[in-house]
Amino acid sequence: MRANRCVLLAFLAFAPVVRAEDVTEAEALAIGTDAYIYGYPLVTMEMTRRVMTSVPAPDLKVLRAPMGQFIKARAYPDASYRDVTAPNADTLYSVAWLDVSKEPHVLALPDMGDRYYLMPMLSGWTDVFASPGKRTTGGKAANYLIAGPGWSGTAPAGMTVLRSPTAIVWVLGRTYCTGTPEDFAAVHALMDQYSLTPLSAFGKPYTPPASVPVDPSVNAKTAPREQVDGMDAARYFRLLAALMEENPPAAADAPLLARMARVGIVPGKDFDLSKLDPAVAAGLAKSCKAGLERILVATKHPGKEVNGWQFTFTGDYGTEYLFRAAVTLVGLGANLAKDACYPMTSVDSDGKALDGAQRYTIRFEKGHMPPVNGFWSLTMYDADYFFVANRLSRYTLSARNAFRTEPDGSVELYIQRESPGADKEANWLPAPAGPFHLMLRLYWPQESFLGGSWAPPAVRRVIAQ
Repeated sequence: MRANRCVLLAFLAFAPVVRAEDVTEAEALAIGTDAYIYGYPLVTMEMTRRVMTSVPAPDLKVLRAPMGQFIKARAYPDASYRDVTAPNADTLYSVAWLDVSKEPHVLALPDMGDRYYLMPMLSGWTDVFASPGKRTTGGKAANYLIAGPGWSGTAPAGMTVLRSPTAIVWVLGRTYCTGTPEDFAAVHALMDQYSLTPLSAFGKPYTPPASVPVDPSVNAKTAPREQVDGMDAARYFRLLAALMEENPPAAADAPLLARMARVGIVPGKDFDLSKLDPAVAAGLAKSCKAGLERILVATKHPGKEVNGWQFTFTGDYGTEYLFRAAVTLVGLGANLAKDACYPMTSVDSDGKALDGAQRYTIRFEKGHMPPVNGFWSLTMYDADYFFVANRLSRYTLSARNAFRTEPDGSVELYIQRESPGADKEANWLPAPAGPFHLMLRLYWPQESFLGGSWAPPAVRRVIAQ
């Protein structure tokens, strides 16, 4: 991680000066487009952090908390939730944003027993750098020291050090809950023991501040994605350059950083579009729109496709910048593939777009339900990747549902706007009036899925008789 900061410091010292004859408008557009795609995760993370921490104290109504404090959900998100695209309604979130630029924080977890849980930690670039949980660390009580890229201290005895490559850290904890009143109570009791403490206060009586000043300049009402997608080049690249100082790029990013420097986008240096050569400024002014369009296209074809479902292995992206940006747009906070995979589809078995004007089915043959060591769920999202309001407040179907089984042992799910009838309603996932997307979450997927021998069945359109 320290190597990343060395690369950044060297870059700051030798970044080239932009001259009018160096870059044409077309070149600036191409560089700016790549820079937009590259920076989209970091800028989105920052705007999400601002929105989700813009409260004086933890607020369950909006699932937000100040920096360094957990917000621990007591119920699943509903259709009004807009902070993060593609939310889940299978686990209760324990979410915290940390700034580890000055000192580490200690995450304390209780004995979880056999309960499935996951505490992925994302860097400012959305890479999962650590993932304590049932799969990796088991269920015993533990303390984790979350340190930033520049920290050189000594961890207290018995702590596991988890080093973030960036100052921004997003702890996106998930604890499985069946949804019954009894299980909600059991999960709440566990989550109440999750704690975050600055290292300087660890081992001493510590209570988070009762009230934290809120930055009045933060727009906490508009969804982070809308704010990012609405930025012009001047604001976007200025923010990106500033963020890269405390959230250093990886060493492998050096070639792209060199290109970005040619148009004045340099980590830690002020970016001023008005001071650039007119041709460069003109090219960059067009690049945000071009970059966003490329990201949107990438979300439609993100990886392998089987039966209309698109497979992507997320959480660790390397230099696959476009893929990383596409995942950011449709599923910010995605886990490592070994922890969770998210096959998605927007088409039926004939390749036609899914639409609530039609009726569909998904059939799992006997013995071929989704193969997981954790759990699975099928989630309905509208055209913008948010939950769909419906009279049952049902946003998913999962292993916790008591499905109606066919005589041959198969399970058929009904994907449609209106109820398929009282006798089939247990297997019904309500759809919106217009276009929609489906996501199949596989938590701790088995090798039959990871290796390709099992795939989700196609979504089939029901033909009216």
